[in-house]
Amino acid sequence: MSGLLSVSFHLLLLFKLVAPVTFRHHRYDELVRTLYKVHNECPYITRVYSIGRSVKGRHLYVLEFSDYPGIHEPLEPEVKYVGNMHGNEVLGRELLLQLAEFLCEEFRNGNQRIVRLVESTRVHILPSMNPDGYEVAATQGADSSGYLVGRNNANGVDLNRNFPDLNTYIYYNEKHGGPNHHLPLPDNWKSQVEPETQAVIQWIRSFNFVLSANLHGGAVVANYPFDKSLEHRVRGFRRTANTPTPDDKLFQKLAKVYSYAHGWMHQGWNCGDYFPDGITNGASWYSLSKGDHGDYFRLLLPGTYTVTATAPGFDPETVTVTVGPGEPKLVNFLLKRSVPQATPTRRVPNSGHGDRVLPKQV
Repeated sequence: MSGLLSVSFHLLLLFKLVAPVTFRHHRYDELVRTLYKVHNECPYITRVYSIGRSVKGRHLYVLEFSDYPGIHEPLEPEVKYVGNMHGNEVLGRELLLQLAEFLCEEFRNGNQRIVRLVESTRVHILPSMNPDGYEVAATQGADSSGYLVGRNNANGVDLNRNFPDLNTYIYYNEKHGGPNHHLPLPDNWKSQVEPETQAVIQWIRSFNFVLSANLHGGAVVANYPFDKSLEHRVRGFRRTANTPTPDDKLFQKLAKVYSYAHGWMHQGWNCGDYFPDGITNGASWYSLSKGDHGDYFRLLLPGTYTVTATAPGFDPETVTVTVGPGEPKLVNFLLKRSVPQATPTRRVPNSGHGDRVLPKQV
């Protein structure tokens, strides 16, 4: 507990050193200008790139922070933040813009905590996954009672219920045998998702993200996977039930670090709901199908692990490795090509034409 409180205390001290934060809404054009403004102020540690376009053709811009922008460095974790998945939920969008400005400003000021972060981590910030929905919500004005207006994308689709349902495959494999990670997407997945969803999926497949955060509006809680309940449906609805991932202890620890860094999230009470320590397993809160809690790269707590590397045409190799609490561990594999087994043969007489060689039946 004291360690978590020290994180919160350190964050409070850190934010007191910077200028007061002024929140205001950024329409799409202003959002783009803000991203490029940060890039122009910190050109050597940032990169702006687009992962695709929305239904209405707006770019889904990402701002990257790294000491080598555009380059993956071995042992350097890739982390992503996503905001504004629901167009009417604007707080995450503005927080991520503030985060971008904060990282740039503090790096320029020589803040050693931020310098170490930029030099040891590659951070990708997508402030708006649903820019079309945001524009619809912003156009209606602050006095409108239609608080759900703009939640969906321009095709009327909830993007947080538009990803391929990998949970069903995981739960089936756990019961009947099969992998619970690195699952292949369905062959026709591109025809089943929206342009924004497709862009994010291709983004995830292009980077080995080891940690992600998706900022929503509403309940003040740190929600960790899985989101879809393993329990059977009752009258058409899937019952809520705690449905942990194989890395549940680590996800709980990460969620608590976040909630205790918040002013009061860790207290648990929120709009009539109570979440112990300010965290919840998604499926134990409510079951959500086709959300963005899909496949993920494994995060490891300190310990000893058995790791096997395989590749078609090569013999597998297994090593035992101990992962400590500090620096990441690099494990190299040198796989040997498989030697094809010769097929045993036998000779049979063939009158008038010599012997014939036939494969042996085994």
